[in-house]
Amino acid sequence: MTVDYHTHTNYSDGSVPMSMIRAAEEAGLDGIGFADHCVVTTDEWLQTVKRAWGFNLDATYERRREGLAALRDHADVRLFDAVEMDYKPRDESEVAVFLDDAGFDYAVGSVHELDGTNVHNEGHFVDKSDAERERLVDAYFDDLVALVESELFDVAAHLDLVERNEALRGLATESQYRRVAAALEASSTVPELNAGRVRDDDGEIHPVPGFMDVLLEYDVEFVLGSDAHEPEDIDPCVAALEKFVATHGVPTTELSL
Repeated sequence: MTVDYHTHTNYSDGSVPMSMIRAAEEAGLDGIGFADHCVVTTDEWLQTVKRAWGFNLDATYERRREGLAALRDHADVRLFDAVEMDYKPRDESEVAVFLDDAGFDYAVGSVHELDGTNVHNEGHFVDKSDAERERLVDAYFDDLVALVESELFDVAAHLDLVERNEALRGLATESQYRRVAAALEASSTVPELNAGRVRDDDGEIHPVPGFMDVLLEYDVEFVLGSDAHEPEDIDPCVAALEKFVATHGVPTTELSL
């Protein structure tokens, strides 16, 4: 593994850039991408989340960019100025304008919102009927396919984020997986192997094995992202990604930057 394309700094919900850089060096990486969360939307609920969580990179990216420029002289790894954007189809025009103006090295797209809340919000979903939860998982994959087809993003992150929520885990179907795989095959957007779950008790990689089996049938390659928020996350996540790639024969690539 040479580049970790998905980490976070204190410009969203992660740690200071220098500590992340040092951890990347110690993990043997050649490059690290800072893809801090950013929300650009007209939706009132998401605006509230943005203010509460500080996902304001649209207002601070120039300051972070200046900081990264200063740090490059003191780093033994390449530093990439990136962003992780929340995606909903209704926000495409706003996101497109922002990305065009901001000029990041690359953009990561993620579906975090489902049924008016965060996908991680287990309490919101746990009391719903099986049929309703299945419908919502289908809605998640509808948005994921739309994200890929939008061509707004260089990378599609943690493709099956619903697996992080126990109330939604295991409800995805092969048909949904194949819809995503077909969209990726036809798109310039690259899927991500994401190690965010390695920090959890289950220790899995996104996408889960059944989804990966389907994706490997299609002509797609992957980039690697630890989704690390703290420096101590980087080394174990990088090791898990390298092991997964070697074990499953996953084709990987690097972005043209």
